Amino acid sequence: MEGISKEKYDTDVSATPVGSSHSDVEMGETNELKRHLKGRHMQMIAIGGSIGAGLFVGSGKALASGGPGWLIIDFLIIGFMLLLTVNAMGELAALYPVAGSFYNYSVRFIDPAWGFAMGWNYAINWLVVLPFELTTAGITIAYWTDPNNTGTPSINVGVWITIFLAMVVAINLFGVKGYGEVEFVLGTIKVIAIIGFIILGVIIDCGGVPTDTRGYIGAKYWHDPGAFRNNFKGFCSVFVTAAFAFAGTELVGLAAAESDNPRVMIPKATKQVFWRISLFYIVSLFILGLIVPSDNTDLSNASGGNTRYSPFVLSFQLAGIKALPSIFNAVITIAVISVANSCTYGSTRTLQALCAQGMGPAWGMKIDKHGRPYWLILVALLFGCLAYVNEASAGGDIFNWLLALSGLSNFFTWGSICFAHIQFRRVWKMNGRTTDDLPFAAIFGVTGSWIGLGLNIMCLLAQFYIALFPIGGAPPNAEDFFEAYLAAPIVIAFFVGYKLWKREWSIGVDLSAIKVDEGRRDYDADAFRAEMEAERAEIASWTWYKRAWKKLT
Repeated sequence: MEGISKEKYDTDVSATPVGSSHSDVEMGETNELKRHLKGRHMQMIAIGGSIGAGLFVGSGKALASGGPGWLIIDFLIIGFMLLLTVNAMGELAALYPVAGSFYNYSVRFIDPAWGFAMGWNYAINWLVVLPFELTTAGITIAYWTDPNNTGTPSINVGVWITIFLAMVVAINLFGVKGYGEVEFVLGTIKVIAIIGFIILGVIIDCGGVPTDTRGYIGAKYWHDPGAFRNNFKGFCSVFVTAAFAFAGTELVGLAAAESDNPRVMIPKATKQVFWRISLFYIVSLFILGLIVPSDNTDLSNASGGNTRYSPFVLSFQLAGIKALPSIFNAVITIAVISVANSCTYGSTRTLQALCAQGMGPAWGMKIDKHGRPYWLILVALLFGCLAYVNEASAGGDIFNWLLALSGLSNFFTWGSICFAHIQFRRVWKMNGRTTDDLPFAAIFGVTGSWIGLGLNIMCLLAQFYIALFPIGGAPPNAEDFFEAYLAAPIVIAFFVGYKLWKREWSIGVDLSAIKVDEGRRDYDADAFRAEMEAERAEIASWTWYKRAWKKLT
């Protein structure tokens, strides 16, 4: 491998995507993001950064439509797909910790037009989820302000939306360090709560709660009302709920540009996803399916901000435990605020990278001396004000259409990460490099990315089927279809629009023209190889179980 001078890569390439150029900025401004995220921040972002309404609330409707069997199977499929995807993304992010992360990889290794579509698709996803999360956080308070479920809480939900929006504003005033610290604290609370639920859920299932008149439950609800509901439609219907629950797993890759040591932190944080998927999702939902019957009428109302019908809260109510429903509802409120915080981070960092590469307005790439993309933070917070739409008479319908923009967003994002990784490995091999030259190699390699891409396509097809033939037997109609599948034509519109704008009709990129060392941070070829060889030699001297533990942690 030809030697590359360290000085060439000593500048902060993390802020500006490969191929972009800096323009003059005003006094006190810079186009560089700050590297303030530490190892503990990255690990908590990976483990608990996006655990929110999707898991705590949306899983209830998924349990009702698919039963505990399809619920676990679908979450296992999405979880396995995410494990493959995040490994592929970790390999790319450890090597190229650039702003925009996975969108930038699509630009570089797939097609600029596709990268443009993926960047805006991802940003819009987070922008419209922000008001949803704020609304959900506001409605959770109704558990206490409207204890009898009259529909008219003593304090209007708009008041709570304002309070939570102000909290998000305050967090963003502290820049990426504030985001990291808040996610660390709130993520820790969520992790403790889920572990506590799993322990208590086992006790409830075994009949160890004196106030639970059901006694020993075991696998009773898997037989009556049954493990699988709505047959194949039930299987297909749970996919989008599972994708929404897992949304944000990829944020650890987006945060790579603001990590102070991505070569070490990204691989470690990436491998934490295994524990998050297996423990916090699969185990907790398996326990949930044991102690809450899928035919409970309250589950069908478990959507949006109806945390009164959260299956987790419901499990404590069915067991006759009086204090825990309120405590867990408070955890859900905290979790939703955490995801709202992630929404602002994810949208602004993606938009800043788009603008820096000329795929958005130039003012959007400006960053102040504290590393905050201040104009874009303002835009994101203005989108947060859409939460007030719910106060209008037709607010619910408007909000549903806004959320339709994000319905399939995750599948497009994850599928693109897998395909970008496949393309990258082709380029890497064409340049005579091997996996030994990588700071982190995806555990499942290119095969894992092909499987991940296939699973994403399968999920898109399953959702297409449900969009045409929804549960309940309703005939196909345009409104239901586009409410479930609106993100697909939006992505196509962005892709075609970019081709028309740039008048670039060719599909794909010239892989042979890609410079594989461009975009690496502080890269010295000889020093890097020596460091990796020393690290591998040390690991080779370990016992087999210590090596296995390192692979997972």
